[in-house]
Amino acid sequence: MSTPTIPFRDALAYWWKLGLTSFGGPAGQISMLHDEVVVKRRWISEKRFLHALNYCMVLPGPEAQQLVTYIGWLMHGVRGGILAGTLFVLPSLVILIALTWLYLVFGETAIVMGIFAAIKPVVVAIIAQAVFRIGSRSLRHPALWVIAGISTIAMLTSGALFPLVLAVAVVIGIFGSRIAPHVFQAGSSHTPTATAGGPAIIDDETATPPHARITRWRLVRTIAASLAAWLLPVGALLLTLGPDNSLVEMALFFSGAALLTFGGAYAVLPYVFHGAVSAGWATPAQMVDGLALGETTPGPLIMFVSFVGFVGGFVGEFLGAGTSWVSGVLAAIVATWFTFLPSFFFILAGGPYVEATRHRTAFAGPLTAINAAVVGVVLSLALVFAQNVFLPTNQSLDVAGITIALAAATALFGFRRSVIEVIVWGASLGLVMGLFATFVR
Repeated sequence: MSTPTIPFRDALAYWWKLGLTSFGGPAGQISMLHDEVVVKRRWISEKRFLHALNYCMVLPGPEAQQLVTYIGWLMHGVRGGILAGTLFVLPSLVILIALTWLYLVFGETAIVMGIFAAIKPVVVAIIAQAVFRIGSRSLRHPALWVIAGISTIAMLTSGALFPLVLAVAVVIGIFGSRIAPHVFQAGSSHTPTATAGGPAIIDDETATPPHARITRWRLVRTIAASLAAWLLPVGALLLTLGPDNSLVEMALFFSGAALLTFGGAYAVLPYVFHGAVSAGWATPAQMVDGLALGETTPGPLIMFVSFVGFVGGFVGEFLGAGTSWVSGVLAAIVATWFTFLPSFFFILAGGPYVEATRHRTAFAGPLTAINAAVVGVVLSLALVFAQNVFLPTNQSLDVAGITIALAAATALFGFRRSVIEVIVWGASLGLVMGLFATFVR
């Protein structure tokens, strides 16, 4: 009897569907993925799903996108992983480019200003919920609270300290797991709660497929292809535009940011915020607006970098005068490409080694310390965004914005409404405010 297989066409159709409907941030996306591939379709077992998730959490990069890439790779090899990971991102890239263009062209109209005036306080409440959600899972000991507090202070001092915060957290986790292992215990911050019954096509005891086994030649090919995918675009940009062009700077900046995205998108946003504002690609107010747009589109929240790229290219006209649209689109693609490229490399190169260690638990100490530091990093993001929303430069305190944020927080915490529901509510309120302002004039 032949071994059951997962039809590639069925998987491809689902990856398209997921890319178009994956709202709700990493927790919601991972829960949605688990419900479909583990519970309903039985493509992969619970244990193998969680094993892949735990390793994706240790890696830098958006864990939801990496998990999708991993499952696609495990089922159908390299082409499955690349298509799954790409389709998780592609719809969001297209939508964000269109929305960002509308934002830049029509952002000064009363209706658009009203919508953003209402959505931005909602985003502050959403980030506050993220702080609470991550903190309630991660801060299980006073020592972890100290790590979170120090990381908050460091990030408020300068977002450029993010790499140092991560490095210190890893060192603390390594030594802490030896000195006080009860403090630095393993834990998955996104562990799904649903339990699936019955055998899966790729079950706990299913043999590792040939394409997922360790071979030296496969690793060499993956490294070579990944280097080419990084070096060729960078080389093309350098040769055609010169080393001082902002597109080259973006390629290098987002390559570095991609290697620092431990703890998910919220953790790296302060670093991107600081870098983009310092480079002149966007203003602090635009960065807040960009996060609001990122929350309203499907796909990983780190797609916020596409907004940063488009705004920088559109306003800065990196390709010369009169090239706003082309420069914006190219910059958005550059930001997205170099942000996600390392994620594909980590999965395709490291996947066989992950499969070979399915019965081991590693990196528990560093992961616990990183999670604690991430709480402080996200808290710093919430404070910076709250200041920009509620007390803009040279303006009075925004009482209406604070009221909207409190209402959104009540909906999220008290009534447990979903993020997308609260955003839709905020956008609807903003639309009414904008229409009112239009007719009153």
